[in-house]
Amino acid sequence: MSKDYLLGSIVEMKKGHPCGTNEWEVVRIGLDIKIKCLNCARIIMMSRLEFNKKLKRIIK
Repeated sequence: MSKDYLLGSIVEMKKGHPCGTNEWEVVRIGLDIKIKCLNCARIIMMSRLEFNKKLKRIIK
């Protein structure tokens, strides 16, 4: 799987969020990656390594 996500990409994570969705928007890319839940707008920041492990697929 290629890791070619960009700012604004919609990604699907392996584990769902408690609000009921597992689709997220990438809002910041750097050493850490910040993603925003598309259902409840919660923002989570994680390391790039952790993000790549938890990423299931890039939707758009």
